Amino acid sequence: MSSESELAMEEDQDTQKDKYLTFHIGSEEYAIEIKYVTEIIGMLKVTEVPQTPVYIKGVINLRGKVIPVMDIRLRFGMESREYDERTCVIVVHINENTVGLVVDTVSEVLDIPHSSIEASGQLSNSTDNNFISGMGKVEDRIKMVVDVDALLFRDREQIEAMTAQEE
Repeated sequence: MSSESELAMEEDQDTQKDKYLTFHIGSEEYAIEIKYVTEIIGMLKVTEVPQTPVYIKGVINLRGKVIPVMDIRLRFGMESREYDERTCVIVVHINENTVGLVVDTVSEVLDIPHSSIEASGQLSNSTDNNFISGMGKVEDRIKMVVDVDALLFRDREQIEAMTAQEE
């Protein structure tokens, strides 16, 4: 017999099944599983941390918790752009880590059934494609499904070191 908290967790996971938060980087649309998203916030003051990759903008103080911030545009090897009123930070939590992901704009939450997602395969010889786990078909549009685990933890030691420095 399951405890009440286990049942609540199972129900919560069922309501999040096949749900993705979509966002834009430039003209392309991306999606991440909603189960990783804890909140969406506007840009906050970012404290730079020395000797980090260019795509790690630094850390923010979110209600007393220090959170590393990664610019997805730079992580994907794209040109940087000025942040504006539409720039958002998607706060994600995975494997006991919380990280803010800077995106150009957040769009909506969509249902993308697993059957509508095709594996991305090897799109090119670039290793950066490891961040894309599939292509979600929504009506006549394609959403690139981001592999949050690969995005955050390919350079895991760097992110953990930043969080530890600031605590």
